[in-house]
Amino acid sequence: MAESVELSTRLGILPFRNKVLLPGAIIRIRCTSPSSVKLVEQELWQREEKGLIGILPVRDAAEAATVAPVLSQGVGSDSGERSSRVQVGTSDSHRPDGKNQQEVIHWHTRGVAARALHLSRGVEKPSGRVTYVVVLEGLCRFNVQELSTRGTYYTARISPLEMTKSEMEQVEQDPEFISLSRQFKATATELISVLEQKQKTGGRTKVLLETVPVHKLADIFVASFEISFEEQLCMLDSVDLKVRLSKATELVDRHLQSIHVAEKITQKVEGQLSKSQKEFLLRQQMRAIKEELGDNDDDEDDVVALERKMQSSGMPSNIWKHAQRELRRLKKMQPQQPGYNSSRVYLELLADLPWQKASEEYELDLRATKERLDSDHYGLTKVKQRIIEYLAVRKLKPDARGPVLCFVGPPGVGKTSLASSIAAALGRKFIRISLGGVKDEADIRGHRRTYIGSMPGRLIDGLKKVAVSNPVMLLDEIDKTGSDVRGDPASALLEVLDPEQNKTFNDHYLNVPFDLSKVIFVATANRVQPIPPPLLDRMEVIELPGYTPEEKLKIAMHHLIPRVLDQHGLNSEFLRIPEAMVKLIIQGYTREAGVRNLERNLAALARAAAVKVAEQEQAVPLRKDVHSLASPLLENRLADGAEVEMEVIPMGVNKHEITSTFKIDSPLVVDEDMLEKVLGPPRFDDKEAAERVATPGVSVGLVWTAFGGEVQFVEATAMGGKGELHLTGQLGDVIKESAQIALTWVRGRAKDLKFATAEAANLLEGRDVHIHFPAGAVPKDGPSAGVTLVTALVSLFCQRRVRADTAMTGEMTLRGLVLPVGGVKDKVLAAHRCGITRVILPERNLKDLTDVPSAVLSGLEIILAKRMEDVLEQAFEGGCPWRQRSKL
Repeated sequence: MAESVELSTRLGILPFRNKVLLPGAIIRIRCTSPSSVKLVEQELWQREEKGLIGILPVRDAAEAATVAPVLSQGVGSDSGERSSRVQVGTSDSHRPDGKNQQEVIHWHTRGVAARALHLSRGVEKPSGRVTYVVVLEGLCRFNVQELSTRGTYYTARISPLEMTKSEMEQVEQDPEFISLSRQFKATATELISVLEQKQKTGGRTKVLLETVPVHKLADIFVASFEISFEEQLCMLDSVDLKVRLSKATELVDRHLQSIHVAEKITQKVEGQLSKSQKEFLLRQQMRAIKEELGDNDDDEDDVVALERKMQSSGMPSNIWKHAQRELRRLKKMQPQQPGYNSSRVYLELLADLPWQKASEEYELDLRATKERLDSDHYGLTKVKQRIIEYLAVRKLKPDARGPVLCFVGPPGVGKTSLASSIAAALGRKFIRISLGGVKDEADIRGHRRTYIGSMPGRLIDGLKKVAVSNPVMLLDEIDKTGSDVRGDPASALLEVLDPEQNKTFNDHYLNVPFDLSKVIFVATANRVQPIPPPLLDRMEVIELPGYTPEEKLKIAMHHLIPRVLDQHGLNSEFLRIPEAMVKLIIQGYTREAGVRNLERNLAALARAAAVKVAEQEQAVPLRKDVHSLASPLLENRLADGAEVEMEVIPMGVNKHEITSTFKIDSPLVVDEDMLEKVLGPPRFDDKEAAERVATPGVSVGLVWTAFGGEVQFVEATAMGGKGELHLTGQLGDVIKESAQIALTWVRGRAKDLKFATAEAANLLEGRDVHIHFPAGAVPKDGPSAGVTLVTALVSLFCQRRVRADTAMTGEMTLRGLVLPVGGVKDKVLAAHRCGITRVILPERNLKDLTDVPSAVLSGLEIILAKRMEDVLEQAFEGGCPWRQRSKL
């Protein structure tokens, strides 16, 4: 409880609009306006525990006609400040902050001195505005004698209204005061008992009745009630203790009676009405009201509204006739009939579909579009050029039926964002439909209405959501559709993506043709192989093979790092990631075609920095020994003042400290030690290839996966046996056949390669050969490992190591010809990522090198091979071991 305090003759004034702070009450406020911030800073923050301010009620101009006296400013103060004197019936329009020179401020003549129990300072971002959160406790009443301004806030010359100790002792001996005290305590005790039974609380409030003086209890109890502003002012003006107790007793008794009345009503209703009776009564009342209004059937009105909505939907005439038949059928049905709801939902779908409504396209500016694509997507030059060509055709012929673009590439290369960029360039709405894992044809065409729970397909449902007939629709993961007894979604997409057929697309649920020709379809896939050939024939495939390390670096510096910092509430003032550290992350922690893992690693660094920044938050409590009055009566109050912006901040029993803004002396700069601490040791090493091929029988190949190109090691070894070939590594049939072809070719050329003499022509006599593809948990298949298998076997039999800086790919025949393979760009990029400097490719793949970035080709030596002998000549140091005899 607040003890007696010595008040100075002048206090800083914080106005409360239509609110009153009574002595003993505690509130929490947030100060954001310049005047209130300046007041708190000078009167409370700088003076710490000694600071006091005055809380003065302010009345709205509309309510202040002749209800109470107001303070009006004058001039000519001795102190040099602009001053005000108490006047009745006059007002002034001056405000310290100068925001509104015409608004009248009606000051109350009495206020309450308050001290800060807790004070926190913060800075809003990005404006940099200083704010304060203050917990105030009312101390005692005062009377305003003169009001003046100091800078941007008010001050007042005051006189205290509290009684002296001797006056208080004299009043306490008054029989009338003693009688009022007993009456107030009896009423308060009864109220606490009721609340204790109702809310199972109130034990600590009973202690207040025994320890706190009764005249202070009156203010505390009244402050916890929801009463009018006039009643609050009346309580504030009750300087006489007997008058104060009388008014407080009246308010407490009124609150108690309202609780009793509410309990009686609740008991009466619960005792008389069961759930069914309630529903019956409400329905009877509703029916009676409808009869009085002449409105007997809401369902009928809804049907009329639905018909009006269908008329304004713009559906074609043949579909309108179909909808009218369905509507007439609905009118004949009762709402309780089973098919009523399904018919109504169907008609609402017909009314909601965008039959004629379309987005108004922007006037295409190819230069601006190109700049936007360059800002959103780094690299991908050919892909962006194809998009520009597509948009240029649409600019010249808006109704042209363009091809369906299908972006194919590993995850994280920007396929989905490219589709959204097309929508933004055209000014059309964008909708994404994920087809991953879809096995039911009904997901595309919808369910027939004869089934329970039927619904339209995803295409029609998507058009209903965007409410336009010409959006850009992304068919995501089109290569991951499946098929089972419920149908083949890929086959259903044939009609959707065919410009000659989708003009009359027939959804099973809709059962009427819908024109999809205005929709721009864009598809994405990780691989081309799973897409059925007829469906692939309807799309133009644009490959996005992945990014080079240089492109990843640019993307990280310009796109990923700013986005990651923003997502974690940071900026460059808190965390800086140098370019050298980003390079180290790319080389040592991520070897992928896209940038998702790179973004995850950057996010891990941001989280580590966020922890360090958050640990530096500071609160400035002025008093740590203040205990709140934990009572259901003492609710947190909101002061909605004219000069201070405030909001309710829940005040818990434990009085947790409110933290101020984050402060940091210097930004956290990422270095190698932080990388290893947060991300762990590097996962990849450029020396891996040299370590793996340190022994004969190991070669380095290049393979293609759904996640981009990868480096694949092939290991071969020989041991005593019966001349058998063993293959491990979860291999497919094609790669097993490639291994058999490789061994057959090596055995057939054993004499030419000097592996066997004429007397011992059988290379496998008395021994077995085991070939293993590491990473055995990953399935592997395809013919492109042929040259790699031959090189590993030759290295095994001649006991010479393959060059560690050389990787190869290519299919081979029994005659030793090296045939072309696919995915050349992905494989070359994979070799570049792994530090390989020499790549052996089939000669007929020379044309595919035009897709490889020049920055990558400049760091690689590309060797073209026509026959297997050319591969062996380049795979070993010093050339092919023609004259080397095997030591095995």
